[in-house]
Amino acid sequence: MGRVLNFESAGRARTKTTKAIVKAMRELMLQQEANQKTKDLAAFIAIGLAEIHESVDVSVSAWEKRGYWVKADRFRLEWEWSKQFSDELVTHLLRNDWQQIAIIIAKTAQKLNHIQISANNRIGEPWLGAFDKLMNK
Repeated sequence: MGRVLNFESAGRARTKTTKAIVKAMRELMLQQEANQKTKDLAAFIAIGLAEIHESVDVSVSAWEKRGYWVKADRFRLEWEWSKQFSDELVTHLLRNDWQQIAIIIAKTAQKLNHIQISANNRIGEPWLGAFDKLMNK
């Protein structure tokens, strides 16, 4: 049996996820009322933020092996907010508290305001079914 090669590094996956989250936030801001699509969008953002948080440890483990402790700690601090925002989104999503969800989405947008998405992106609609995925976790 041959080696399994993973060309998708944690950094590349994190970039892909942040772009998808930004696209989902833009779509969520266009929604006028709470329906299944808005639930899917909010759930997708929560799941994506949790994935970002998990990817941080994978990224910094290589730096820690080489003794770059300060760099690793700075990177962890840079993304520390992602787990908190994810947990808060899930909590408020379960309560149907859309006012608090809007506040968290706005905070997330401030953190990710440097992310650029081209007009002809190929992200698609990865949020479809995200609410059911979140509920079945």
